[in-house]
Amino acid sequence: MEPAIKTNLAHLLQNASRGHADLPAVTYKNTTCSYSELWQQACGFAAALDTIGLRRNDRVAVFLEKRIETVVAIFGTTAASCVMVPVNPLLRPQQVAYILGDCDVRVLVTSSDRLAQLQEYIVENETLRHVILVSDSPDGGKRISGGVETHAWTELIPSENVPQPEIRTVDCDMAAILYTSGSTGKPKGVVLSHRNMIVGAESVSHYLANSPSDTILSALPLSFDAGLSQLTTAFNSGAHVILMNFLLAGDVIRLCEKHQVTGITGVPPFWIQVADLNWPPEVAARLRYFANTGGRMPKATLDRLRNLFPRALPYLMYGLTEAFRSTYLDPSQIDHRPDSIGKAIPNAEILVLRPDGTRCDPGEHGELVHRGPLVAMGYWNDPTRTAERFRSLPGASASWHAPEVAVFSGDTVVADEEGFLYFVGRKDEMIKTSGYRISPTEIEEVAYATGLVRDAVALGVEDRVLGQRIVLVASPMADSLDATALLAAFRRRLPQYMVPSEVIEMNAIPTNPNGKFDRVLLREQVTS
Repeated sequence: MEPAIKTNLAHLLQNASRGHADLPAVTYKNTTCSYSELWQQACGFAAALDTIGLRRNDRVAVFLEKRIETVVAIFGTTAASCVMVPVNPLLRPQQVAYILGDCDVRVLVTSSDRLAQLQEYIVENETLRHVILVSDSPDGGKRISGGVETHAWTELIPSENVPQPEIRTVDCDMAAILYTSGSTGKPKGVVLSHRNMIVGAESVSHYLANSPSDTILSALPLSFDAGLSQLTTAFNSGAHVILMNFLLAGDVIRLCEKHQVTGITGVPPFWIQVADLNWPPEVAARLRYFANTGGRMPKATLDRLRNLFPRALPYLMYGLTEAFRSTYLDPSQIDHRPDSIGKAIPNAEILVLRPDGTRCDPGEHGELVHRGPLVAMGYWNDPTRTAERFRSLPGASASWHAPEVAVFSGDTVVADEEGFLYFVGRKDEMIKTSGYRISPTEIEEVAYATGLVRDAVALGVEDRVLGQRIVLVASPMADSLDATALLAAFRRRLPQYMVPSEVIEMNAIPTNPNGKFDRVLLREQVTS
C-alpha cells in the first residue's frame, strides 16, 4: 500500500515497486532491473549510508556515467534522507573537485579510474570522508590521502535482508543540488526540494501521458534537470528507462530498435544529429513522442523530425533548473505556432513582467517569471545570487502572510493575444548592435532555413562603432560552407543591421557538458 502522501523523491520508486513490481524499471546494456529489484537496491544503498554514519541532509555526490548503480545511488540517497548531488561525468577533475568542496559533500560514489583522476584535487577537501567505488578495488576499506576511506560497492551495499529505510523528510526538505554548467563564472548549485521534483514528475508525466507501456530513452545527463526528469517521470508512471551514454548518434537508432523505445527528450544539438540519421520505418513508427528542451529547436530540424516520425507527437518545452520545468507547447498547436514554447505546465503559472514588476501586454517583450511549487529553494550557500534570482512576486503579497517567492528567469519572452509564449533570448546573450536588441535565435533560424548549415550559433562581438557586430559560427551541411551564398540569403531575408558581419566555419561546434552549444567558449575562441 503506497504512502498517503509523497514526501520524498524515493516514494516515486517505492510506489512503483508496489504497483508495478515485476515491470522493467531501468536497463543498462544487457542488464534490466524490475521496479521491485531497483527499490531493494536503493534500500540497500540507504542502509549503507546509515552504516557509515551519514545524517539527514548530508550531501552524497554521484560522479559516474549512466548505469544501474548511478540510479540506485541517486534514489538510495534520498531514501536515506540525504541530498543527492549528481555530477556530470564529462566534467574535468578540477570542476568536480570544486563541486565537492562547494556543497561539503560527505560521500562520493564513483569508479576507480575516475577516483585516480580526482585524487590529487581532493586532498585538501575537509568534508569528504567516504568514497564508494562501483567496482571491486584493492583500495576498498583503506584510507587514501586526506583521510578519505574507500569502500567497494559489493562489500558495503547489502543485497539480502535489506531493511526499509526510515524516511525522515518533509516535502520541503532538500532533495538534490544540481550544478549549472558554469557558462557564466563558477557553476551555481541549484537546491531542489522533494516537493519541486515530485510535482515536476507528476506534471510532466501527465502532459506527456506516460504510462507503463512507455519505454523512454535516457539520452541526457542525469546531472541536467531534463535528464533527471526522465527518471522521475518514468518512475511516477511505471515506464521503462533505457540508460544511454551518448557518444554516437547512430546508437540512438540501435537502442530504439532493440528496446522498442516510445519516447525521447533531447536538446537542439542532439536533435540536429538525430534528424540526419537514416531511420528504419518500423523503428521510427514506434516512437509515440519526441520532446525538445534547452533551447529553441530550428524549424528545419523540427520539420525533418516530423517527417521521420509521422506517428510521434512533438513536444516543444522550456525549462530552467531553478524551476525544473516551466512550459510546453501542446502538439495540437505545432502547425499554428511552431516557434512557441507554449504555456505553463500543470501546477505552474508563467508571467511576463516589465522591469518594474507590472505585467507586459501581448506582443511586449518582458522577463519570464515562474511561480508555483516547482520554484527551487535557491542557490547553495549563495545568498547574494539567490536574492537576485528568487524574489518576492510583485503585487502578490498581503500584510497578513509572508511574501510569495518566484523565480525570475533572466530570459526574455513575449506572449501573443492567446497567451502562448515565445522565447526571445537570454538577457546576457542578446546582441546589441546599431541601437537594436537582436535575439541570436532570429539569426540562427535564417541560417538553418537556407539548408547550407548543419549547426549555427550567432554571437555578439564587441565593436567600437556598432556596439556589437554579429558573428555567425556555422558547420557545413556538405563538405564545405558556402559563406557567400549564406550571406546572400541573409541579405534577402533580413534588414542590413541583422546580417552577420562575418561567418566562421567550424566542422564541429563545441557543446557544454549538458549538450547545449557552448556560447561562452565560442565567444572566447572568436575574440582571441
